[in-house]
Amino acid sequence: MSAEQLTVAVIGAGGKMGLRVSANLQKSAHTVYYSENSPAGQDRVRAEGRDLSSTEDAIKDADVVILAVPDTALGIVSQGVVPQMKAGSILLTLDPAAAYAGLLAKRDDVVQAVAHPCHPSVFLERTTKEEWADTFGGQGAPQNVVAAIDEDASEDARAAAEATIKVIYAPVIDVHWVTVKQLAILEPTLVETVACMIGTLLKEALHETVHTAGVPEEAAKAMLFGHVQIALTNALRGSNPFSEACEIAIQYGKDTIIKDDWKKIFDDSELDYVIAKMLKLEPAAQR
Repeated sequence: MSAEQLTVAVIGAGGKMGLRVSANLQKSAHTVYYSENSPAGQDRVRAEGRDLSSTEDAIKDADVVILAVPDTALGIVSQGVVPQMKAGSILLTLDPAAAYAGLLAKRDDVVQAVAHPCHPSVFLERTTKEEWADTFGGQGAPQNVVAAIDEDASEDARAAAEATIKVIYAPVIDVHWVTVKQLAILEPTLVETVACMIGTLLKEALHETVHTAGVPEEAAKAMLFGHVQIALTNALRGSNPFSEACEIAIQYGKDTIIKDDWKKIFDDSELDYVIAKMLKLEPAAQR
């Protein structure tokens, strides 16, 4: 296969991520086939001017098959797709949970890869309105991508996977290659269990500030949004030192809000547990 001219199939093309990756693939030089089972999703695909194919027709000649379906459906969908893929092709998923949990159907002659977008960095130097408007990535703002691929994948397969990844998440700054387990540590542990949780905590704190403490909402938002920026740049980039009084308040916050054993989330057993829970697997429910 040539990384410059691939045949790509998008399974789940009418879903949220399916529409996102299809929009960039449609602008590429690759030959693309779109498959979608739900009637509502099919309507969304057609509304974008894309022709639909059956899953069987979409994947039979595909160099890369993208499964843009919910995490909980990846296992069963892969069981129907992988046996029909051509030898030497690539199965590309967009989240590491199912791959890490070993739920994806496998074939010795089909390469498995997974790639997840980093989203545009909070530290990205944005210069255009399009970049400012694109907070998710895949449109105007550049982003990095972290990806994993079978250890024994050929250089040609890796090149084809990377070429596809750079298209579906474009504009891409760089693709960082890691193992599937490392990608699972990044997402969910680092960015969902920690970063996204902190984002929701900030929202709850803002609500309490306004509705319990009675601070005017616009004043509270102005103070919080500005201080989130300075907190991140000071803590993560060392741009400026926190004041002595701020350090005392930070420690009070840690002592009051954070459990002493919070770093256990990086244990393998905890990673297994949270991924099983995310995928609605039975062992997690019995814990």
